[in-house]
Amino acid sequence: MSEESLPDDARPEYDDARPEYADALPEYAERVLEVAELIPRGRVMTYGDVAEWLEDGGPRQVGRVMALYGGAVPWWRVVRADGVLLPGHELRALEHYRAEGTPLKEASRAAEGHLPRLDMKRARWDGGERAQGHT
Repeated sequence: MSEESLPDDARPEYDDARPEYADALPEYAERVLEVAELIPRGRVMTYGDVAEWLEDGGPRQVGRVMALYGGAVPWWRVVRADGVLLPGHELRALEHYRAEGTPLKEASRAAEGHLPRLDMKRARWDGGERAQGHT
């Protein structure tokens, strides 16, 4: 998890922070974040979908980028393939999903925390027409 994705009051303060690297963003990270910004409201892509779209890296690399830099984009739209909400950010993500009308599967009473999951069949975005020509 990155400090960029944390609320302001929850960001840790590091004595050894290196401000000279604060503006440096690896090229791969820029590409991942660009894809995250293309995902329409109410839709999601998995980490693997993003990697496949980019034809580079894999789900873990995309997840790492989102953990480090995802706070600058709609991070809640890049998700796990099983539809489970991002651990530690479930309630914030759920607020976004409900505000955007993202399809959810309500949790059963037996589910831990009674939190819904994303309805991946309905919420998953494949890039569609808005993505034409984007690489």
